[in-house]
Amino acid sequence: MRRAAGSSGHERDTALLIGKCVVAATLSWWIAHAVLDATSPAFAPFSAVLTMNVTVSKSVWQTLRYIAAVVVGVAVQAAIGFTAGPDLFAFVLVAVIALTLGQWQALGEQRSQVATAAFFAFSTYTSAATNADRAAQLGQIILLVLIGCGIGMAVNLSIAPPLRYRSAEQGLHALAGEMESLLDDMADGLCSGDVDAERAERWVASGERVQAAVGQARAGLEMAESSVSLNPRRFLPAHRSYLTFTRYRQSLSAMERAVYQLGSLTRSLGRWSESENTYTYGPALTAYADFAGRLRDIAHVIAELDTDTLAEQADEMCRLATLAQKALQNVLDAADEYGLPLADATRPYGVLIVEATRLMEEFQNTCDVLKDTTED
Repeated sequence: MRRAAGSSGHERDTALLIGKCVVAATLSWWIAHAVLDATSPAFAPFSAVLTMNVTVSKSVWQTLRYIAAVVVGVAVQAAIGFTAGPDLFAFVLVAVIALTLGQWQALGEQRSQVATAAFFAFSTYTSAATNADRAAQLGQIILLVLIGCGIGMAVNLSIAPPLRYRSAEQGLHALAGEMESLLDDMADGLCSGDVDAERAERWVASGERVQAAVGQARAGLEMAESSVSLNPRRFLPAHRSYLTFTRYRQSLSAMERAVYQLGSLTRSLGRWSESENTYTYGPALTAYADFAGRLRDIAHVIAELDTDTLAEQADEMCRLATLAQKALQNVLDAADEYGLPLADATRPYGVLIVEATRLMEEFQNTCDVLKDTTED
């Protein structure tokens, strides 16, 4: 709770969501129990909490699917109950039909609620004495669900509706942080000539972690984009400048390609550690280490991107990219001067040079994208 009160982030978002769920559930219970005197008042708070979500658009879709699932489940029970009666055979039919309809993909995550609603409806149906009471009880279930969903949506929209535009930024932070760590270790190992099998294996493992971070960054971008849809806060002046994600989408695409090249580079270095037992081409590898260090510096800036200071950071990245271009040229010059066997397919030097060139292209693309979008 101290972290939630002290700064924005996951802890505060979680605390806010819990608080909103408590408010929605309490209001729903009060209406269902005290106002309507419902037989099964728990349906209302359960529905209110179930449809509360981290984004407004997802809440809307989940609410619609949940209501549809409940209506289908209750309808199955009504159809079987009023024709076969409230006995064991009728329950078997309800279970078979409800569980089969629960496989309907259009209901998404709420598919299981078809059977849940049908079973609760069967219990309510069997406890009523007359068909009129049974029909009223089944209708009441749907009413309570609608009340709970309506209150849940109203609370989610009226109390700080979630706007997760920072998720796109945070996803890039995590990805760039992993890249920075790997490039830093590569620069250190190549500069010192310490590229044994153990270290090369560690680089390959780090490269796999970087690739996993791409998926997390893309999920963060999707979260940011979906949080804007249907969210009334997007019309407030304080948020309007943060609601375009083109720069993040383009930057992530360039970094994803860079991650692919980086993975290929780590695998090439792993093969180098297995096949090379001399340091004849040490100066070229030292130049390569300097190049990796320059890319690390760019990744460090990306790992600290802030929408509020993006213009200054984009300028810094472009300056660092110029230094990285010079470092890459030094690698090419050293490869030529010391006669690296680039054409020898059995040795990794040609791949190392090709991957360095491609890596530079993608880092430059990232810098250019961020620079261009800050000038729009």
